[in-house]
Amino acid sequence: MKIKICGLRRIEDIDYANLYRPDYIGFVFANSKRKVDYDTAKLLSERLDPSIIPVGVFVNEGIDNIVKLVKNRIIRVVQLHGDEDEQYIRTLRDALITATTDDVTIIKAIRVKSKDQLKEECQMSADMFLLDAFSEAEYGGTGKRFDCSLIPDIDKPYVLAGGVNPENVFEICDEIKKNNVMMPFCMDVSSSVEKDGYKDKIKIESMINAVRNLEC
Repeated sequence: MKIKICGLRRIEDIDYANLYRPDYIGFVFANSKRKVDYDTAKLLSERLDPSIIPVGVFVNEGIDNIVKLVKNRIIRVVQLHGDEDEQYIRTLRDALITATTDDVTIIKAIRVKSKDQLKEECQMSADMFLLDAFSEAEYGGTGKRFDCSLIPDIDKPYVLAGGVNPENVFEICDEIKKNNVMMPFCMDVSSSVEKDGYKDKIKIESMINAVRNLEC
């Protein structure tokens, strides 16, 4: 199983990632306390070990801005957290194909309300889905777990987010196993590896070790 550490915004965060080697890291370009601008993301991406894949996290972003970040190799995966629909995803994919020869993965985040709702939204043409808890807040992650029994048997890889931490990752996997559905491709964490609002070296190490030791 893969691991993604999201919301990196400092040189120290990149150094922690280079030391403990998550599979993915996330740069947030949407409005958030973890938001980074183009220049900061460029600086951090250049410092990132090439074996770690940088992901751009967006909410209703202009397609040209996303293409620019991919074309300049600041990000290699696109993660959509807003109201992006099927038409947006198709337009974005066409623009990425035109601008770059890279095969760019598109992840669409879905807030889980019900099994039927989730199964319907997973029909979109994104390459992968990120499943998070439902929240009344307009956008953004929740940091809270959702009922894993709501995960249907979908035919694309998915990323599991929302309240995942080193202490409960084994329990979460056991819950999903009981449902006889596909296991997550990746675990996504942000606030659970922070201390006083910033990424914490020890918590990152603990989270990565926990996922690496999973037997799913």
